Amino acid sequence: MLFKVQRSFRPMSATLRGLHQSALEVIQRPASEDSVTDSFGQFIQGVQPHHLTPTLLHRSKRMVLDSIGVGLLGSTTHVFQLALQHCQHMYAPDDVSSVYGRRGTRLSPTLAAFVNGVATHSMDFDDTWHPATHPSGAVLPALLAVSDMLPNNRKPSGRDFLLAFNVGIEVQGRLMRFSNEAQNIPKRFHPPTVVGTLGSAAACARLLSLERSQCSHALAIAASLSGAPMANAATQSKPLHIGNAARLGLEAALLSSIGLEASPRVLDDTSGVAGFSAFYEDYAPQPLTSPEEAGLRFLLEDQDMGFKRFPAHLGMHWVADAAASVHKLLLGELGSQGMGRGSQVVGQVQDILLRVPHSKYINRPFPESEHQARHSFQFNACSALLDGEVTVLSFSQEALQRPDLLALLGRVRVEHPHDNPANFDNMYGEVQVTLVGGDVLKGRCDTFYGHWRNPLTNESLKKKFCSNAGAVLPREKVEGLIEAVEGLDSLEDCSRLLAQLQ
Repeated sequence: MLFKVQRSFRPMSATLRGLHQSALEVIQRPASEDSVTDSFGQFIQGVQPHHLTPTLLHRSKRMVLDSIGVGLLGSTTHVFQLALQHCQHMYAPDDVSSVYGRRGTRLSPTLAAFVNGVATHSMDFDDTWHPATHPSGAVLPALLAVSDMLPNNRKPSGRDFLLAFNVGIEVQGRLMRFSNEAQNIPKRFHPPTVVGTLGSAAACARLLSLERSQCSHALAIAASLSGAPMANAATQSKPLHIGNAARLGLEAALLSSIGLEASPRVLDDTSGVAGFSAFYEDYAPQPLTSPEEAGLRFLLEDQDMGFKRFPAHLGMHWVADAAASVHKLLLGELGSQGMGRGSQVVGQVQDILLRVPHSKYINRPFPESEHQARHSFQFNACSALLDGEVTVLSFSQEALQRPDLLALLGRVRVEHPHDNPANFDNMYGEVQVTLVGGDVLKGRCDTFYGHWRNPLTNESLKKKFCSNAGAVLPREKVEGLIEAVEGLDSLEDCSRLLAQLQ
């Protein structure tokens, strides 16, 4: 049985041209029975739009909107410009898939997925889930690139697009929940480079309508393209992790679509042979419920997504909110009105104590770059103490070098209480400030605004999107994107969404 998607777009690069000479062919292969891997393939291939509940549609559309806005703002960053420059200079021109924030600029689908993924994570502003990963940035750029790639008469409907997106999110969530190690803030592998690559592969396989066995092989191929060390956190290379997850997951689906095979048990716990367990030592997989069985329920139904109010590692939001509450107390002590009064704050503060989880890569006393600052408990607490909040501008070079900020950083101590685990579901942030006169002011945050237990309202999410997208697009385009995403499940095809991005 052959499934073909005829090409009506302009030629691709040499690599993709070899994969798509005249058609995208999907060859049916015998499935491996009774395996966890096959259950995932069955789910990806078999799930249908009617399985999307109103809750799933609502939450996933919010994720799509937020991710697009974050990606558009990320297209203004230096790391994005470097990634785009590399792709344009090192690869043959390929006018297929659009690029965030660049009118008239197109790349091959895989390279567009890469640079748009880099943009999404370039400021660490993208959504976060529990167990810890950034799910949307690994999936959405790949789906947009595939949708651009497909001919006009084969564009997916908006509901099919959202179905593929939810498949990619679900696969990531299921894989993370097969490991207790994955429940905590990571130490070895950056999660999006592990589960994100497989999520991208799953989403693309679904959007391309691959057969059941091909969906399983796409996951297995993606597993061979996965993994990046946490040592590159807080550097310019961290955004590449999301870009590669989107790109390599798409490549895995495309390779599977033309018949490339991989282990039929890559997700299974096979004694003596490391599959996906290579990433998590306590990996204990379970089959995924078949769409044909009763009781299918997506994880996103029961746990909402975390959306960030400012561009930094998720852990920073606890200390920022705790410090902002202390800032208000400081203004009261000083008899000040409004925000700011930085020098007055510095003059009154003798000592700052942070009680935060133990996580080495986000404990950075004196960050020297914006990327380090986004991963510094100390920086974000001191910024909020000075200004009452942390914003996009808090990470500018000028803000990093403020004398008042540097003075406060020199007064910070850090403690790691035993009851404060490195776990985004259970951690807290506490800021204790001792004033020169001996008074002690305390602030504590158990659940910040934007956490999945306290999600952003639609109004707050739209405000964030308008601010981010408005930095790149004219107002009518920003409003057009909001309208297109809100009505995505009703669109006959997703061309309207793609047009707003182009």
